[in-house]
Amino acid sequence: MKYFLFVCSLAFTLTIAGCGTNNSSSKPAREFTKNGQAQVDKTVVIANPESVTALVNKKHQLPESYQPSDLVYADVPFIFNEKIEKRMLRKPAAQALEELFRDAEKEGISLLGVSGYRSHERQKELFAFYAKRDGEEQARTYSAYPGTSEHETGLAIDVTGGSGMCAAADCFAATSEAHWLSKNAYQYGFIIRYPEGEEQVTGYKYEPWHLRYVGKKAAASIFNQYATLETYASKKKA
Repeated sequence: MKYFLFVCSLAFTLTIAGCGTNNSSSKPAREFTKNGQAQVDKTVVIANPESVTALVNKKHQLPESYQPSDLVYADVPFIFNEKIEKRMLRKPAAQALEELFRDAEKEGISLLGVSGYRSHERQKELFAFYAKRDGEEQARTYSAYPGTSEHETGLAIDVTGGSGMCAAADCFAATSEAHWLSKNAYQYGFIIRYPEGEEQVTGYKYEPWHLRYVGKKAAASIFNQYATLETYASKKKA
């Protein structure tokens, strides 16, 4: 098993994609066209990135210099053994995740962390790798442009089942672990950030493994009423 987890960890270094209510400035963010020329898009830079309900997506970008001030190592098992950056989350998210993992275990559901916090520089490296491999247009369907990845907030984590199989893979959707998370994650302040059938709203395909911490109150509202953080944020803003 240790050998298997080590191999998984090594593979995911290259293959895992990054993916109060948001307050944004009107400052546009730069994106790059296929020919490498910079262009101004409608993306805005988030004014309050420390908020646990900050909306980060293809249209709402973190400040380039942003780094969470309260990162800690989440005390949960991961698919790798190293004590590295992607074990980290912001403190409230880490504490909530630890409780979620403990309660899931009591119900016979074994979970493993796959990838938590990711620095801006690391996201740059990953996106550049995917864009070179698959082309920028294709890369943007499954990986976030630097500054627009939820992993940079320290509030998002990818998880998988205790076997380590189906980590950040479509097959995870059919597992008992994914089913349990879809029904229970909100009770701990997490949402399934990219739910099935909401691709046009979130900008990303269904990812049952991608959890985003927003706090219990917001998570309950999204779970029971809004489905996505985008819809929740727009309603609160209105």
